[in-house]
Amino acid sequence: MSREVLLLVDALSREKNVDKEVVFGALESALASATKKRFDDEADVRVAIDRNTGEYESFRCWQVMDDETFETPDLHIKLEEARKHDANIQMGEFIEEPLESIDFGRIGAQAAKQVIFQRIRDAEREQILADFMDRKEHLVSGTVKRVERGNAIIEFGKIEALLPRDQMVPKENLRVGDRVKAHLLRVDRTARGPQVILSRISNDLLSKLFELEVPEIEENILEIVSSARDAGSRAKIAVRSNDPRIDPIGTCVGMRGSRVQGVTNELAGERVDIILWAEDPATYVINALAPAEVSSIVVDEEKHSMDVVVEEDNLAQAIGRGGQNVRLASELTGWTLNIMTVEQSSEKHAEEFTKIRGLFIAKLDVDEEVANILVEEGFNTLEEVAYVPLEEMLEIEGFDEATVEELRSRARNVLLTAAIANEEQVEHGIEDLNKLDGMDAETARMLAAKGIVTQEQLADLAVDELVELVDMDAERANTLIMTARAPWFA
Repeated sequence: MSREVLLLVDALSREKNVDKEVVFGALESALASATKKRFDDEADVRVAIDRNTGEYESFRCWQVMDDETFETPDLHIKLEEARKHDANIQMGEFIEEPLESIDFGRIGAQAAKQVIFQRIRDAEREQILADFMDRKEHLVSGTVKRVERGNAIIEFGKIEALLPRDQMVPKENLRVGDRVKAHLLRVDRTARGPQVILSRISNDLLSKLFELEVPEIEENILEIVSSARDAGSRAKIAVRSNDPRIDPIGTCVGMRGSRVQGVTNELAGERVDIILWAEDPATYVINALAPAEVSSIVVDEEKHSMDVVVEEDNLAQAIGRGGQNVRLASELTGWTLNIMTVEQSSEKHAEEFTKIRGLFIAKLDVDEEVANILVEEGFNTLEEVAYVPLEEMLEIEGFDEATVEELRSRARNVLLTAAIANEEQVEHGIEDLNKLDGMDAETARMLAAKGIVTQEQLADLAVDELVELVDMDAERANTLIMTARAPWFA
């Protein structure tokens, strides 16, 4: 009988091209399943086959549990009882009792065969998927095999993948037999085995389709820097050339638009704007907003945003239908873009000018003329007045050395006073927060430094806000917030 086991394992391994260990495991599972049927109650059975001789043994198993987690006598055994059999056994380990092995010839052959072949099918699918993933082919071309509840099952090679409804191009109606291209989004591990998930709305699909149509990209003559899509409607792709002799936009468009048209046809008519990438962020944004014409741009590095000024008759084109053009340009470049007319820009500039001038008049105790000069020369903060090099300020017409030194001195004094006041507020906040149950001095100091100086302010925070402010887990954050909110419910 042992020889029969070894022959079966060898034959199945060769026929299905899977590792012998997979077949041994499937056979052990089938034998264990058949052995369980001898028990009326629930039981955990293990079968071990000797890989060399084909002999096999059967065991009934009980997992060691403590009193709190002990659930089912058929599957579990208490620690104190288990240690009567093995003094060194630990929690989570197993106590085993030998069983009389079932006769291999009398096993429910059909049930055993089903288990074995299912395991082998799973192993084959895993192997095929592993081979596919090793090739790193993230662009999938396949056929719609069937449609289930709006989701399409795509067959490519020997693999079936899922294209969910929310990953299809809007208004696209796929039918059985249609050929489609999609991007490999992820692989989900489920109880029924690995499930390949595809997408037709990802930016990566757009880039991969251009790689197919434009050989220069694969040859690294051209490079796709970024892409953004409103799937099924419009897309933007930024390209640059690694060879100054090559025109990146013309190359991607192709003769009479043939290359870009190939991508558009695959994406159900999605219009694609090809943008020239530029190292200068402002130039890049101007290119990305095409075909709208930009009058001027104000860059705010700190907020990573730009105010883009356009003429009134260009406003609608710059924004696009439903804000589509500016949204795609923002996603493509990575900058927050604020589109405004020349008039709106002037109003905003005047408001900012008045605000900064008022700050200088109030804090530096200067007249309107001096404040105007500072703002016109590009000074926006007290820090700039206090610490910009002396030589630069002396270049300002109408400012002598005595005036500059006085302005710098006043700015530094204001900043010092504010810093002292802030430190006092932090110390007061630490003192107040430390009264809270569960609070420690380090957390209180970090909160106070971020402007959270009272229990009331802490109570107003959401859990995710507190986790972002201070490095702590969500459970502790929730506990601290609920403790701070306790007076609300008193």
